[in-house]
Amino acid sequence: MNGTSTPTTRCLIALGSNLGDRLENLRAGVAGIEEADGIDVVAVSPLYETAPVGGPDDQGPYLNAALTADTTLDAATLLALLHRIEAGRERQRTVHWGPRTLDLDLLVHGDVVSDTAMLEVPHPRMHERRFVMVPVCDIAPDVVHPRLGRTMRDLLADLPAEPGDLIQLTDHWHTTPEPTS
Repeated sequence: MNGTSTPTTRCLIALGSNLGDRLENLRAGVAGIEEADGIDVVAVSPLYETAPVGGPDDQGPYLNAALTADTTLDAATLLALLHRIEAGRERQRTVHWGPRTLDLDLLVHGDVVSDTAMLEVPHPRMHERRFVMVPVCDIAPDVVHPRLGRTMRDLLADLPAEPGDLIQLTDHWHTTPEPTS
């Protein structure tokens, strides 16, 4: 964010992909966020592979992760940025819970609570989804859900674990390895 002294807000963003080169799509999502003005990525979770939840039966598994960032952007502006990054990866919004090249969900933006048609924050179903909460808890277990008043760790503890529902793949996936000589 260019070292400004403008007050920042901590946000949580979920990332997912199950079309095309899933890993490259997620890397492009993180890079798009890192390159944007007004936002600094603080931490990126390990990468998980998960079965799709909802939507068509014939879609493939997702890669999922989460990140925390500090931003000077308001929630609506940040959401618009995330949608532009998705569009840059040819995200189509045609099938509800359908397959996608890149899905960037604004989960939490400080203590903002908004229920408008254009902006729902905190994400209304985040606390019901292990594929969101496990990566979030890897990097921000003590963040308090603005609506529910409970930590992410406590919300995850409420969710039943199903064997094999999430497979952790790697910790350091969001940067392209340097070539070795």
